[in-house]
This record gives sequence, C-alpha cells and structure tokens, in this order.
Amino acid sequence: MSNDPVSVVRKLLPFTAAAVIIMALYVAWIFFSRWQAGRDAERAQAEARVAEAQKVLDAYGGNKVTVLNLSASKGALRRGETAQLCYGVSNAKSVKIEPPVGDLWPSMYRCLDISPTKDTTYTITADDGQGHTDTKSIEVKVPK
Repeated sequence: MSNDPVSVVRKLLPFTAAAVIIMALYVAWIFFSRWQAGRDAERAQAEARVAEAQKVLDAYGGNKVTVLNLSASKGALRRGETAQLCYGVSNAKSVKIEPPVGDLWPSMYRCLDISPTKDTTYTITADDGQGHTDTKSIEVKVPK
C-alpha cells in the first residue's frame, strides 16, 4: 500500500463528496423548514386579522341595519331641564325618532338636546331602504 497523497485523496474523495452532499441537504432542509414556519406564521396572523375584523363588523351590526345605541344623559329631568338624547345606527339609510326631536340622519354617534315636559318614551327606528328596520326605545321621566 502506498502512502502517496494522491492515492489517499482518491480513496477519501467519495466519502468527502457524500459528506458534502449530506451537509448541503441538511442546510437546505433548515432553510426550507424556517421558510415554511415563517409562511405558517404569516398565514396565522392573516387569519387572526380576518377574525378580528369580523368581530368588529359583527359588533357594528354586520351587514344588517342596526340601532347601536339609544341613551339619555339623564334618566329623570325636572321640568324645564334639558338632557341629551344620543343615538347610533349602522347600515341605515334613514333614521326617525318618535316623538320628533329635530333633524336626524344616520350616524354612528350623535346627540340631540331634549326637554320633555312629561314622562316620554323615545323610540328610534333605523331603516336600510330595503324594507329592513331596527328599533329601540328609552324612557325619560319628568317627575311632577
């Protein structure tokens, strides 16, 4: 057997080539798995954003006409006092409040001054212009 450096290299070359190929495959697998994990994380974040957006849409009535709120700044008034009647609607084309309280239009949040002289129940009706409505009521007391 000769100890010629060229013959030693020739004997080790197949093993070295196999080791280099295995290392290249290992590095490729690491890059691929990290790329795949990043892609999965981006997909999960996108799904979470869609779910959060759906929650917000549902909270504001989704695609249907919804009265979001109807409230009075005071539940009881003395004669001559004023309070604010606030309302909010979603997906409405028109809004009306009975008894009438002034000019109205669809709004997410709007307040009007009221000054009832007796116990009054205010009823808001939101209409989407396609035959769908939503209604809410609130009572404001005026003690005698």
